[in-house]
Amino acid sequence: MKQTSLLLIIFALTLAACGGAATTPAPVAVAVSQEFVSATLSTSYEGALSARNQLALGTIKLDGTPNAIDTKQATALLPLWQALRSANQSGGAQAEVTALLTQIEQSMTPNQLQAIKAMKLTQTEFQDWAKVNGITLGSGIEGGVPGGGAGLSASEKATRQATRASSSGASASTAVVDAVIKYLGSIK
Repeated sequence: MKQTSLLLIIFALTLAACGGAATTPAPVAVAVSQEFVSATLSTSYEGALSARNQLALGTIKLDGTPNAIDTKQATALLPLWQALRSANQSGGAQAEVTALLTQIEQSMTPNQLQAIKAMKLTQTEFQDWAKVNGITLGSGIEGGVPGGGAGLSASEKATRQATRASSSGASASTAVVDAVIKYLGSIK
């Protein structure tokens, strides 16, 4: 009996040693989306802006409509957008950014979110907004034409260069967040 038990143990250990490496699965890289997913806003239509940029540009576009941000909401939303800007500038964790965007959505009314959703904001509209607001997208050629500052005084040239540096150094996404912050700060 002892011999049989010993043989069984040796056999079991041999099987375990041979099969151990085969039963351990190799690690698999899984791509996880780092993009904020809105509970209300869709990004599934052609040319759709990210939910983050829909919230930002949509908030601005609500101005002058029955769904415009009111004073109480502006007071609640302003620190959230400022925190989002800080998180983006400091390279904050995606979880922090997602939490802030979720809070922003929760601070808006269902009617406001539905109005933004109905806008179906696209990359083209975002580019148009950026152009109207002097934000250079893409190659950075716009506004950089040689001789373009030829009739300007030294202080006018410095102002233009500073404006270009601040807007071209920041992405359009950062610029729209800054615009929301400015807009919310103006609501009284």
